[in-house]
Amino acid sequence: MSWQAYVDTSLVGTGHIDKAAIISIAGDSTWASSAGFTLSATEMKVVADIVTGKSDVKDKAFADGLFIGGERYVMARAEEGAIYARKVGRSYTLKAPKNRGIGKEGIAVAKSTQAILLGHHGENAQAGSATLAVEKLADYLVSVSY
Repeated sequence: MSWQAYVDTSLVGTGHIDKAAIISIAGDSTWASSAGFTLSATEMKVVADIVTGKSDVKDKAFADGLFIGGERYVMARAEEGAIYARKVGRSYTLKAPKNRGIGKEGIAVAKSTQAILLGHHGENAQAGSATLAVEKLADYLVSVSY
């Protein structure tokens, strides 16, 4: 199966993920992604550093937020090989944007041996189901040495 097929079928195809990407474990290239779901080089490197155990990068992301596709997410958890984060809501007034708090939209990230999988879920999706979809594919890729 191609990397794009994994994104389309095993992640987005579950119905729990609305956008997804697979990047290299080094965080230096995108192997496949949903249309319009693009991570910058810096965003990929930060994600890779967190899932591979760089505690200083993880601590900074907990303090400042994790940026994916130009959007800021609040990290809920980061454990060995995985990240769970929720999008920060915004409300705009004529004077300045105001923080609405943490929304229901989120990101689940899991690493395999050679790849990092990112799955975005919308406000109406269950975060646990989205997380499970990402982790299940990561576990499968580990089982086949990817």
